[in-house]
Amino acid sequence: MIPFSPPRIDDATVKAVEEVLRSGWITTGPRVKEFEKRLAQYCEVPRAIAMNSWTNAAELVLRWYGIGAGDEVIVPSYTYCATANIVVHTGAKPVMVDVLDDFTIDPDAVRRAITQRTKAIIPVDIGGLPARTDEIMRIAQDTCGLFTPRLNLRVGGRNPQMLMGRALVLSDAAHSFGARIGGRPLGVQADITGFSFHAVKNLTTAEGGAITFNLPEPFVMDDIYAWFSMMSLHGQSKDALAKSKAGGWRYDVTMAGHKCNMTDLQAAIGLVELGRYDQETLPRRKAICERYHEAFTGDDRFIVPVLGDGRRSSSHHLYMLRVAKATEEQRDTIIEGIARRGVSVNVHFIPMPMLSFYKGLSYRIEDHPRAYANYSREISLPVYYDLTDGQADQVVAAVKAAVREVMGA
Repeated sequence: MIPFSPPRIDDATVKAVEEVLRSGWITTGPRVKEFEKRLAQYCEVPRAIAMNSWTNAAELVLRWYGIGAGDEVIVPSYTYCATANIVVHTGAKPVMVDVLDDFTIDPDAVRRAITQRTKAIIPVDIGGLPARTDEIMRIAQDTCGLFTPRLNLRVGGRNPQMLMGRALVLSDAAHSFGARIGGRPLGVQADITGFSFHAVKNLTTAEGGAITFNLPEPFVMDDIYAWFSMMSLHGQSKDALAKSKAGGWRYDVTMAGHKCNMTDLQAAIGLVELGRYDQETLPRRKAICERYHEAFTGDDRFIVPVLGDGRRSSSHHLYMLRVAKATEEQRDTIIEGIARRGVSVNVHFIPMPMLSFYKGLSYRIEDHPRAYANYSREISLPVYYDLTDGQADQVVAAVKAAVREVMGA
């Protein structure tokens, strides 16, 4: 069976983890700090902070911005549930809008959805293709007259909503580390960008995530970094590394924080991955996607994914093929046929209005026709570093045979 997306674990990875284990320092420490520094350099931003997941990192962003009950956050209906779950956790309301044919959030739908309650917009990159984040930023700036900040908000002695004066743009770049917009790496387009380093992602730390900051003046990055570091450790004023220094045991807790710090074990894996990302990981994933592209382009049974355009280039996280005339039920049967031929595939994603929790909150898939049309025909094919050209050809053959079997052509 050809697996869908196993992580790349080799001798370099094992050695890096062994070195951390033998060092005696396995929680947040020097490797995390080095990983953060190199992430910031890669993304061309002033600071980055690593945490134990995209979800916790992005939720902290919403809490830093003071988002809570009575507020609205605009999200696409076509994304993993984490994008909306973090909004629910804060007590705010996710406002779901439809997507474009390329799976990313529709900027026009975002503009129509903005109200005086809108405190943030979360564009989501899908399959490695960036959303039209620069357009979303312009919309946030154009609609600042509708923005109503919380006047009693204080974070580190300042009010971030008053300083920003508009809806925050938090880019969900869980799929797209290494993608580019306008020739620049992701991280410099939105106010804050969140990345995922889950086991199936292009760059993994087993579990993990990070946020990068590109905030305008008068935000002070050192103060913001200190707040996020503190809040990821229960609100404690010192991490374990700082407390380990002679006489450094005393600490304070000024806020009831969370527990979502990254460990040196995770960062060690990430440092290996980051060191070979542009030279090895991205080129191989691109080659696999281009091989699929060559096999399926021109065959009217299929709709191939957008891997880039004049401004956006993908990180090639997923190859999201659509069977042009398939119903949802036919697509499911095709997946079964692919599996019988020894290939594991997936579907990204079930739109959130189709999930029981969000259906129970009165979200309706009928309000999101493009999201449903994309989902009902989509099949994600295997893309990972160790997938050989021969295996990619087996995937193609299995897909075409299963489609022929089900669709009769």
